[in-house]
Amino acid sequence: MVIGLFRLAAFAAAVLMMAPDLHAQTSLAQQWRHEWPQTDFSHAIVDLSEISSGGPPKDGIPSIDQPKFVSVNEMNSLAPKEPVLSLIIDNDARAYPLRVMIWHEIVNDVVGGMPVLITYCPLCNTGIVFIRRLEDDRVLDFGTTGKLRNSDLVMYDRQTESWWQQFGGEAIVGDLVGHKLKMLPSRLESWASFRERAPKGRVLVPNDPALRSYGTNPYVGYDQTTRPFLFSGRLPHKVPAMMRVVAVGKEAWTLPLLRAKGMIVSGDLTIRWRAGQVSALDAADITQGADVGNVIVQRLGKDVPHTIPFAFAFFAFEPDGVLYTENGPVRQ
Repeated sequence: MVIGLFRLAAFAAAVLMMAPDLHAQTSLAQQWRHEWPQTDFSHAIVDLSEISSGGPPKDGIPSIDQPKFVSVNEMNSLAPKEPVLSLIIDNDARAYPLRVMIWHEIVNDVVGGMPVLITYCPLCNTGIVFIRRLEDDRVLDFGTTGKLRNSDLVMYDRQTESWWQQFGGEAIVGDLVGHKLKMLPSRLESWASFRERAPKGRVLVPNDPALRSYGTNPYVGYDQTTRPFLFSGRLPHKVPAMMRVVAVGKEAWTLPLLRAKGMIVSGDLTIRWRAGQVSALDAADITQGADVGNVIVQRLGKDVPHTIPFAFAFFAFEPDGVLYTENGPVRQ
């Protein structure tokens, strides 16, 4: 009986040690409430202490809410190897150059009649497209909170001011906790690649070309560093933290492995690589970045949702995931 009580007490103590510090949670909520009076911080599925300021305030990185496009034929300012985040829905093809996305991170758009959310987090190198319509048919509009979690963009919807994690598209704080945005197939590819496969497509241009220094990289040399910005989590121990990987759910393949093989087949999934796209996070002039190549991920010949994050981000959000490397599979 004494042993049983001891074990129960030890278990209770362990649970308390693992539980979020409620005082710290309350303190953070109070700090943020003046800027976020509509956000219900009592609803959270993550420890608020995991969320930190990235520097800019709410909407300090301005989303693009009325995107402006020109036709592929009209675009003459993009270099062939420049990276774009591309989306095609019902023959409506759009390209969102990273030279623009790196300064705005979010575009609220409608493509092929579907309300979509175009996102890019430079700190994780995650270009992800979601449907902005929830299961109950509510359509949301998104902005940037100025906050990060695991160095990843924390977004908010303007309807309820709930906070959403870009990686995974899940509401983590506020009234909409429990909701998750549906991810759509998209590609990070070169401008030349998009132009070739969508000659009648359209490409995003800045509403005000003088607003930002479009074409320059504010994160010079970022993908060559050894540690991500504002990341306090556990780094991968067998691969470089800033190595690009191709992630599909809980599985990922390193870019060096894919580059060496050219094509990887896993079940009905096929992943291909070819040269010709530069990194947006290398040189000051994006057009001069190192070639990281074009990646295509398909299942039975059709594009599937995927990301090309840095290794640290994959493991931060998929701690039970497996990463396939040139030296075999790696787990966190």
